[in-house]
Amino acid sequence: MNQLKAMFELNPSNRDHIPAFRIAFGIAVPLLLLLAINRLDLAIYATFGAFTGLFARHESRRSRFLRQSLAGTILTLCALTGAIMSWYMVGFWVIVVVTSFISSGAAMLAAQYNLRPAGSIFFVFAVSAIASIHGGQEGVHPLLATVVAAVTAGFCVVLGAFAHLIGEGPQPGSETLPDQTYTHRELRGHGLRFFIAPLVAGFLGVLSVTTIPELSHPYWAMVAGVAPLTPPHHAGRIQRALQRILGTLAGVVTAAFLLSFPTLPWQVVVWIIILQFLGEIYIGRNYALALTFITPVALMMTQMAHPIPVDALLLARTIETVIGAFVAMGIVALGYSIDNPHIVIKFGQTMKNESR
Repeated sequence: MNQLKAMFELNPSNRDHIPAFRIAFGIAVPLLLLLAINRLDLAIYATFGAFTGLFARHESRRSRFLRQSLAGTILTLCALTGAIMSWYMVGFWVIVVVTSFISSGAAMLAAQYNLRPAGSIFFVFAVSAIASIHGGQEGVHPLLATVVAAVTAGFCVVLGAFAHLIGEGPQPGSETLPDQTYTHRELRGHGLRFFIAPLVAGFLGVLSVTTIPELSHPYWAMVAGVAPLTPPHHAGRIQRALQRILGTLAGVVTAAFLLSFPTLPWQVVVWIIILQFLGEIYIGRNYALALTFITPVALMMTQMAHPIPVDALLLARTIETVIGAFVAMGIVALGYSIDNPHIVIKFGQTMKNESR
Protein backbone atom coordinates (compact mmCIF):
# COMPACT_ATOMS: atom_id res chain seq x y z
CA MET A 1 0.00 0.00 0.00
CA ASN A 2 2.87 2.35 0.83
CA GLN A 3 4.49 1.62 -2.55
CA LEU A 4 1.25 2.47 -4.35
CA LYS A 5 0.94 5.70 -2.39
CA ALA A 6 4.55 6.62 -3.16
CA MET A 7 3.84 6.44 -6.90
CA PHE A 8 1.52 9.43 -6.62
CA GLU A 9 3.35 11.45 -3.99
CA LEU A 10 4.76 14.85 -4.92
CA ASN A 11 8.18 15.25 -3.33
CA PRO A 12 9.23 18.65 -1.94
CA SER A 13 10.67 21.14 -4.39
CA ASN A 14 14.42 21.68 -4.48
CA ARG A 15 14.56 25.02 -6.29
CA ASP A 16 13.73 23.02 -9.42
CA HIS A 17 12.79 26.13 -11.40
CA ILE A 18 16.45 27.17 -11.58
CA PRO A 19 17.90 24.16 -13.44
CA ALA A 20 14.59 23.85 -15.34
CA PHE A 21 15.09 27.36 -16.71
CA ARG A 22 18.71 26.62 -17.65
CA ILE A 23 17.76 23.37 -19.39
CA ALA A 24 14.83 24.92 -21.26
CA PHE A 25 17.02 27.84 -22.34
CA GLY A 26 19.67 25.40 -23.56
CA ILE A 27 17.07 23.79 -25.81
CA ALA A 28 15.32 27.03 -26.81
CA VAL A 29 18.30 28.86 -28.29
CA PRO A 30 19.40 26.15 -30.78
CA LEU A 31 15.82 25.34 -31.80
CA LEU A 32 14.96 29.00 -32.39
CA LEU A 33 18.16 29.47 -34.39
CA LEU A 34 17.34 26.45 -36.56
CA LEU A 35 13.81 27.78 -36.98
CA ALA A 36 15.19 31.14 -38.10
CA ILE A 37 17.36 29.56 -40.81
CA ASN A 38 14.62 27.09 -41.81
CA ARG A 39 16.62 24.00 -40.80
CA LEU A 40 14.32 22.27 -38.33
CA ASP A 41 15.41 19.00 -39.95
CA LEU A 42 18.45 19.39 -37.69
CA ALA A 43 16.34 19.90 -34.55
CA ILE A 44 16.62 16.30 -33.38
CA TYR A 45 20.44 16.49 -33.31
CA ALA A 46 20.36 19.81 -31.47
CA THR A 47 17.87 18.49 -28.94
CA PHE A 48 19.96 15.44 -28.11
CA GLY A 49 23.02 17.64 -27.75
CA ALA A 50 21.00 19.85 -25.41
CA PHE A 51 20.34 16.82 -23.21
CA THR A 52 23.79 17.65 -21.82
CA GLY A 53 22.08 20.23 -19.66
CA LEU A 54 20.02 17.57 -17.90
CA PHE A 55 23.05 16.38 -15.97
CA ALA A 56 24.56 17.62 -12.70
CA ARG A 57 21.63 19.66 -11.39
CA HIS A 58 22.54 21.73 -8.33
CA GLU A 59 26.08 20.38 -8.21
CA SER A 60 29.15 22.54 -7.65
CA ARG A 61 30.52 24.54 -10.59
CA ARG A 62 33.51 22.25 -11.05
CA SER A 63 31.49 19.07 -10.72
CA ARG A 64 28.82 20.32 -13.12
CA PHE A 65 31.42 21.37 -15.71
CA LEU A 66 33.27 18.04 -15.61
CA ARG A 67 30.20 15.84 -15.62
CA GLN A 68 28.35 17.82 -18.25
CA SER A 69 31.48 17.73 -20.42
CA LEU A 70 31.55 13.94 -20.11
CA ALA A 71 27.81 13.62 -20.77
CA GLY A 72 28.05 15.99 -23.75
CA THR A 73 30.91 13.97 -25.22
CA ILE A 74 28.97 10.72 -24.89
CA LEU A 75 25.82 12.29 -26.37
CA THR A 76 27.81 13.66 -29.30
CA LEU A 77 29.32 10.24 -29.97
CA CYS A 78 25.82 8.76 -29.77
CA ALA A 79 24.61 11.30 -32.33
CA LEU A 80 27.53 10.41 -34.60
CA THR A 81 26.88 6.68 -34.28
CA GLY A 82 23.17 7.10 -34.88
CA ALA A 83 23.74 9.40 -37.85
CA ILE A 84 26.11 6.90 -39.47
CA MET A 85 23.55 4.12 -39.09
CA SER A 86 20.87 6.43 -40.50
CA TRP A 87 23.14 7.39 -43.42
CA TYR A 88 23.67 3.75 -44.36
CA MET A 89 20.05 2.82 -43.53
CA VAL A 90 20.98 -0.19 -41.42
CA GLY A 91 18.23 -2.55 -40.29
CA PHE A 92 16.43 -2.38 -36.95
CA TRP A 93 18.21 -5.50 -35.72
CA VAL A 94 21.59 -3.80 -36.15
CA ILE A 95 20.30 -0.71 -34.35
CA VAL A 96 19.14 -2.85 -31.43
CA VAL A 97 22.49 -4.61 -31.03
CA VAL A 98 24.62 -1.47 -31.42
CA THR A 99 22.40 0.51 -29.07
CA SER A 100 22.56 -2.25 -26.45
CA PHE A 101 26.37 -2.16 -26.45
CA ILE A 102 26.32 1.63 -26.18
CA SER A 103 23.79 1.39 -23.36
CA SER A 104 26.06 -0.95 -21.43
CA GLY A 105 29.19 1.14 -21.88
CA ALA A 106 27.44 4.43 -21.16
CA ALA A 107 25.79 3.05 -18.02
CA MET A 108 29.14 1.86 -16.68
CA LEU A 109 30.73 5.25 -17.39
CA ALA A 110 27.78 7.01 -15.77
CA ALA A 111 28.16 4.84 -12.67
CA GLN A 112 31.93 5.15 -12.48
CA TYR A 113 31.85 8.95 -12.77
CA ASN A 114 28.60 9.42 -10.81
CA LEU A 115 26.61 11.07 -13.56
CA ARG A 116 23.16 12.15 -12.45
CA PRO A 117 20.69 11.29 -13.90
CA ALA A 118 22.20 7.83 -13.74
CA GLY A 119 21.87 5.05 -16.26
CA SER A 120 21.86 5.16 -20.04
CA ILE A 121 18.35 6.30 -20.97
CA PHE A 122 19.38 9.52 -22.75
CA PHE A 123 22.21 7.81 -24.61
CA VAL A 124 19.94 4.97 -25.72
CA PHE A 125 17.33 7.48 -26.83
CA ALA A 126 19.86 9.55 -28.78
CA VAL A 127 21.55 6.80 -30.77
CA SER A 128 18.43 4.74 -31.47
CA ALA A 129 16.15 7.65 -32.42
CA ILE A 130 18.69 9.18 -34.80
CA ALA A 131 19.55 5.79 -36.33
CA SER A 132 15.86 5.10 -36.93
CA ILE A 133 15.37 8.17 -39.14
CA HIS A 134 16.70 6.16 -42.13
CA GLY A 135 17.41 9.28 -44.15
CA GLY A 136 19.95 7.56 -46.36
CA GLN A 137 22.55 9.51 -48.28
CA GLU A 138 19.96 12.11 -49.22
CA GLY A 139 19.41 12.88 -45.55
CA VAL A 140 21.54 14.80 -43.07
CA HIS A 141 25.24 14.01 -43.38
CA PRO A 142 26.70 12.40 -40.22
CA LEU A 143 29.34 15.11 -39.98
CA LEU A 144 26.73 17.88 -39.96
CA ALA A 145 24.60 15.98 -37.45
CA THR A 146 27.61 15.55 -35.18
CA VAL A 147 28.61 19.21 -35.41
CA VAL A 148 25.09 20.35 -34.51
CA ALA A 149 24.97 17.99 -31.52
CA ALA A 150 28.48 18.96 -30.39
CA VAL A 151 27.90 22.72 -30.64
CA THR A 152 24.63 22.44 -28.75
CA ALA A 153 26.24 20.26 -26.08
CA GLY A 154 29.07 22.77 -25.73
CA PHE A 155 26.57 25.61 -25.40
CA CYS A 156 24.83 23.75 -22.57
CA VAL A 157 28.15 23.17 -20.80
CA VAL A 158 28.82 26.92 -20.97
CA LEU A 159 25.36 27.62 -19.56
CA GLY A 160 26.09 25.19 -16.75
CA ALA A 161 29.40 26.89 -16.00
CA PHE A 162 27.59 30.18 -15.33
CA ALA A 163 24.46 28.71 -13.73
CA HIS A 164 25.65 29.79 -10.28
CA LEU A 165 24.81 33.35 -11.33
CA ILE A 166 21.10 32.47 -11.27
CA GLY A 167 21.37 30.57 -8.00
CA GLU A 168 22.03 27.01 -9.10
CA GLY A 169 24.24 24.90 -6.89
CA PRO A 170 24.26 23.23 -3.50
CA GLN A 171 22.83 25.38 -0.74
CA PRO A 172 25.17 26.22 2.16
CA GLY A 173 24.77 23.62 4.87
CA SER A 174 22.71 21.28 2.71
CA GLU A 175 23.61 17.62 2.37
CA THR A 176 25.02 16.64 -1.01
CA LEU A 177 24.80 13.16 -2.45
CA PRO A 178 28.11 11.38 -1.83
CA ASP A 179 30.00 9.98 -4.79
CA GLN A 180 29.65 6.21 -5.02
CA THR A 181 32.54 3.89 -5.76
CA TYR A 182 32.03 0.54 -7.47
CA THR A 183 34.15 -2.56 -7.81
CA HIS A 184 34.90 -3.94 -11.26
CA ARG A 185 32.47 -6.77 -10.56
CA GLU A 186 29.70 -4.33 -9.67
CA LEU A 187 30.34 -2.28 -12.80
CA ARG A 188 30.26 -5.40 -14.98
CA GLY A 189 26.95 -6.47 -13.44
CA HIS A 190 25.61 -2.96 -13.93
CA GLY A 191 26.68 -2.96 -17.55
CA LEU A 192 25.19 -6.40 -18.12
CA ARG A 193 21.75 -5.26 -16.91
CA PHE A 194 21.90 -2.24 -19.18
CA PHE A 195 22.87 -4.49 -22.08
CA ILE A 196 20.24 -7.19 -21.63
CA ALA A 197 17.30 -4.85 -20.98
CA PRO A 198 17.50 -2.84 -24.23
CA LEU A 199 18.47 -5.94 -26.20
CA VAL A 200 15.40 -7.91 -25.09
CA ALA A 201 13.11 -4.86 -25.25
CA GLY A 202 14.44 -3.96 -28.68
CA PHE A 203 13.99 -7.52 -29.92
CA LEU A 204 10.36 -7.54 -28.78
CA GLY A 205 9.87 -4.04 -30.14
CA VAL A 206 11.11 -4.99 -33.60
CA LEU A 207 9.05 -8.17 -33.45
CA SER A 208 5.93 -6.15 -32.63
CA VAL A 209 6.57 -3.75 -35.50
CA THR A 210 7.12 -6.54 -38.02
CA THR A 211 3.97 -8.41 -36.96
CA ILE A 212 1.63 -5.45 -36.40
CA PRO A 213 1.78 -3.00 -39.34
CA GLU A 214 0.20 -0.18 -37.32
CA LEU A 215 3.17 -0.03 -34.94
CA SER A 216 6.46 1.81 -35.43
CA HIS A 217 9.41 3.21 -33.47
CA PRO A 218 10.59 0.00 -31.75
CA TYR A 219 13.39 1.95 -30.08
CA TRP A 220 10.83 3.36 -27.63
CA ALA A 221 10.71 -0.12 -26.10
CA MET A 222 14.47 0.09 -25.58
CA VAL A 223 14.18 3.49 -23.90
CA ALA A 224 11.43 2.23 -21.60
CA GLY A 225 13.48 -0.89 -20.92
CA VAL A 226 16.42 0.98 -19.40
CA ALA A 227 14.55 3.82 -17.67
CA PRO A 228 13.43 1.80 -14.60
CA LEU A 229 16.90 0.36 -13.94
CA THR A 230 18.36 3.57 -12.50
CA PRO A 231 16.87 3.66 -8.95
CA PRO A 232 19.16 1.98 -6.39
CA HIS A 233 16.63 -0.47 -4.93
CA HIS A 234 14.44 -3.15 -6.46
CA ALA A 235 11.18 -1.69 -5.14
CA GLY A 236 12.11 1.69 -6.59
CA ARG A 237 12.80 0.11 -9.97
CA ILE A 238 9.41 -1.59 -10.10
CA GLN A 239 7.80 1.68 -9.07
CA ARG A 240 9.72 3.51 -11.81
CA ALA A 241 8.52 1.01 -14.43
CA LEU A 242 4.89 1.46 -13.40
CA GLN A 243 5.32 5.23 -13.32
CA ARG A 244 6.83 5.01 -16.80
CA ILE A 245 3.64 3.38 -18.07
CA LEU A 246 1.26 5.74 -16.25
CA GLY A 247 3.25 8.85 -17.15
CA THR A 248 3.49 7.82 -20.79
CA LEU A 249 -0.27 7.25 -20.96
CA ALA A 250 -0.88 10.71 -19.51
CA GLY A 251 1.71 12.17 -21.87
CA VAL A 252 0.10 10.49 -24.87
CA VAL A 253 -3.23 12.09 -23.93
CA THR A 254 -1.50 15.47 -23.65
CA ALA A 255 0.23 14.96 -27.00
CA ALA A 256 -3.03 13.85 -28.63
CA PHE A 257 -4.62 17.13 -27.57
CA LEU A 258 -1.72 19.28 -28.76
CA LEU A 259 -1.25 17.44 -32.06
CA SER A 260 -4.97 17.51 -32.83
CA PHE A 261 -4.65 21.15 -33.92
CA PRO A 262 -2.96 22.34 -37.10
CA THR A 263 0.33 23.83 -35.92
CA LEU A 264 3.04 25.87 -37.56
CA PRO A 265 6.71 24.95 -36.99
CA TRP A 266 7.30 27.88 -34.64
CA GLN A 267 4.36 26.78 -32.51
CA VAL A 268 5.80 23.27 -32.19
CA VAL A 269 9.13 24.75 -31.08
CA VAL A 270 7.43 26.91 -28.45
CA TRP A 271 5.49 23.92 -27.13
CA ILE A 272 8.69 21.86 -26.88
CA ILE A 273 10.39 24.60 -24.86
CA ILE A 274 7.45 25.06 -22.48
CA LEU A 275 6.88 21.34 -21.98
CA GLN A 276 10.57 20.69 -21.39
CA PHE A 277 10.58 23.37 -18.70
CA LEU A 278 7.53 21.86 -17.00
CA GLY A 279 8.99 18.36 -17.22
CA GLU A 280 12.20 19.49 -15.51
CA ILE A 281 10.18 21.22 -12.80
CA TYR A 282 8.62 17.90 -11.76
CA ILE A 283 11.19 15.27 -12.74
CA GLY A 284 12.64 15.14 -9.24
CA ARG A 285 9.26 15.36 -7.54
CA ASN A 286 7.15 12.77 -9.34
CA TYR A 287 8.40 10.80 -12.33
CA ALA A 288 4.96 9.98 -13.74
CA LEU A 289 3.85 13.61 -13.58
CA ALA A 290 7.04 14.74 -15.31
CA LEU A 291 6.42 12.26 -18.14
CA THR A 292 3.08 13.94 -18.75
CA PHE A 293 5.11 16.84 -20.15
CA ILE A 294 8.23 15.02 -21.37
CA THR A 295 6.36 12.48 -23.52
CA PRO A 296 4.84 15.16 -25.82
CA VAL A 297 8.32 16.65 -26.23
CA ALA A 298 9.65 13.32 -27.51
CA LEU A 299 6.66 12.85 -29.81
CA MET A 300 6.86 16.36 -31.28
CA MET A 301 10.60 16.03 -31.77
CA THR A 302 10.06 12.70 -33.54
CA GLN A 303 7.36 14.20 -35.74
CA MET A 304 9.69 17.00 -36.85
CA ALA A 305 12.35 14.48 -37.86
CA HIS A 306 10.11 11.84 -39.42
CA PRO A 307 6.38 12.69 -39.52
CA ILE A 308 3.79 9.90 -39.54
CA PRO A 309 0.01 9.88 -38.86
CA VAL A 310 -0.62 11.09 -35.31
CA ASP A 311 -2.84 8.17 -34.28
CA ALA A 312 -0.17 5.67 -35.35
CA LEU A 313 2.47 7.68 -33.49
CA LEU A 314 0.47 7.69 -30.25
CA LEU A 315 -0.37 3.99 -30.50
CA ALA A 316 3.25 3.05 -31.09
CA ARG A 317 4.47 5.14 -28.17
CA THR A 318 2.00 3.48 -25.83
CA ILE A 319 2.54 -0.13 -26.90
CA GLU A 320 6.33 0.07 -27.16
CA THR A 321 6.59 1.75 -23.75
CA VAL A 322 4.51 -1.00 -22.13
CA ILE A 323 6.72 -3.64 -23.77
CA GLY A 324 9.90 -2.01 -22.53
CA ALA A 325 8.57 -1.39 -19.02
CA PHE A 326 7.55 -5.03 -18.59
CA VAL A 327 10.95 -6.17 -19.84
CA ALA A 328 12.56 -3.91 -17.25
CA MET A 329 10.41 -5.37 -14.49
CA GLY A 330 11.45 -8.85 -15.62
CA ILE A 331 15.13 -7.87 -15.47
CA VAL A 332 14.60 -6.36 -12.01
CA ALA A 333 12.80 -9.46 -10.75
CA LEU A 334 15.53 -11.73 -12.12
CA GLY A 335 18.21 -9.57 -10.54
CA TYR A 336 16.39 -9.61 -7.22
CA SER A 337 16.17 -13.40 -7.23
CA ILE A 338 19.88 -13.68 -8.02
CA ASP A 339 20.83 -11.21 -5.27
CA ASN A 340 18.49 -12.88 -2.77
CA PRO A 341 18.52 -16.64 -3.47
CA HIS A 342 17.09 -17.41 -0.02
CA ILE A 343 13.84 -15.69 -1.04
CA VAL A 344 13.52 -17.96 -4.09
CA ILE A 345 14.28 -21.07 -2.03
CA LYS A 346 11.76 -20.09 0.63
CA PHE A 347 9.12 -19.36 -2.02
CA GLY A 348 9.76 -22.73 -3.67
CA GLN A 349 9.44 -24.56 -0.37
CA THR A 350 6.18 -22.75 0.39
CA MET A 351 4.71 -23.67 -2.99
CA LYS A 352 5.83 -27.27 -2.53
CA ASN A 353 4.18 -27.51 0.90
CA GLU A 354 0.94 -25.98 -0.38
CA SER A 355 0.76 -28.48 -3.24
CA ARG A 356 0.80 -31.45 -0.89
